[in-house]
Amino acid sequence: MDGNGRWAEKRGMPRMLGHAEGGKTFKKIVRHCKDIGIKYVTLYAFSTENWKRSEEEVSGLMKLFKQHINEAKGYAKEKTRIIFLGDKAPFDSEIRSGMLELEEKSAEFDRFTVMMAMNYGGRADIVNAAKRAASMLCNKEIKPEDFDESLIGSLLYTGIAPDVDLLIRPGGERRLSNFLLWQSAYAELYFSNTLWPDFTVKELDRILEDFSARNRRFGGY
Repeated sequence: MDGNGRWAEKRGMPRMLGHAEGGKTFKKIVRHCKDIGIKYVTLYAFSTENWKRSEEEVSGLMKLFKQHINEAKGYAKEKTRIIFLGDKAPFDSEIRSGMLELEEKSAEFDRFTVMMAMNYGGRADIVNAAKRAASMLCNKEIKPEDFDESLIGSLLYTGIAPDVDLLIRPGGERRLSNFLLWQSAYAELYFSNTLWPDFTVKELDRILEDFSARNRRFGGY
């Protein structure tokens, strides 16, 4: 969800107002994804590198996260599963407990899943999976010959979900920025110049039309 800060700066506003507008866009896009039958949607909310931003911006983002986590309890009532990808440990106890509560209360729902990448990095995800696999090996839960793509995939933060079909990067950048690196091995990529607060349901529909016309060969021919 890229471009919130730049959206605000272009309008002479504080960057946090851009993040607040981005939150409104998040709600519209998630709602539309559910309405049109998409089963999994993952949104990059906060990366492992975002802690390097100014103390003021990080603090403001944490306040927004608390607000959105409280509001997200409504999604659970709509039978939406919510999963937070990434290491929860660095967040304060209120955010951590809120995330865990949402995950626990929505765990039984399987029609629509929203995954929020929070303190997430694709490389860290792979390293974490490798550590878990090594621990299983030391505990003799698995054998060396059990190591394969399926095992590593199951140990990633996204273990319950299929690989990425379509990865959309708004905001004008042309890079993955450490997002779902393993899971996006055969993802179709779409780069949009639209800053996230201006991203609309209509643009998403156009991107999905483009995606539907692509020939996905998965390296087979």
